[in-house]
Amino acid sequence: MDRAQKEKVVEELGQIFESSGVVVVAHYTGLTVAEMQTLRAKAREADASVRVAKNRLAKIALDGKPCESIGSLLTGMTVLTYSEDPVAAAKVAEDFAKDNKKFEILGGAMGETALDRAGVEAVSKMPSREELIASIVGCIGAPASNIAGAIGAPASNIASILSTIEDKAA
Repeated sequence: MDRAQKEKVVEELGQIFESSGVVVVAHYTGLTVAEMQTLRAKAREADASVRVAKNRLAKIALDGKPCESIGSLLTGMTVLTYSEDPVAAAKVAEDFAKDNKKFEILGGAMGETALDRAGVEAVSKMPSREELIASIVGCIGAPASNIAGAIGAPASNIASILSTIEDKAA
C-alpha cells in the first residue's frame, strides 16, 4: 500500500469515527471468510458496517475524534463494527459473538463515551432507533384513536336508541 492509499484509508476511517453513533472493536482471529461474510451481511441488514483496517492507520485516524478512547483497544487482529444508529452495531456484534466464540468483543465507544465489554453488551440491549420511533408513534396514535372512538360513540349510541324505538313502535 503506497502513501496515497494509506492517506485515503486514514481519511475514510476518520469520517467513520466522526459520524458513527457507536463503534465496536473486536478480535476476529480464526474466523473464516464465510463467517466474516455472514457478519457483514448481518451488519448490512441492520444498517451497520464492518471494517477491517490496519491498527496503525486507525490510530492515526482516531487522533482528535470523539471516540479517541478506543485507540488502546486496537491491538492484534481487530475489526470495527459501526453505525450511525447508536445501538445497531452493538446489537450486530453481540448477536454474532453469541454464535462465534472466535469473535471476541473488546469494547468500543459511543461518541465520547468509552465502552468496555459490559458497556457494549448494555448498549446492545437498548431499543434501536426504529423501535423507539415505533413506540413513540404508538403512544401518539393511541390518544387519537381513543378520541375518534369517543366522538363516534355518541353517534352509534343514538343510532341504536333510534333503532330500539323503531322496533318498539312497529
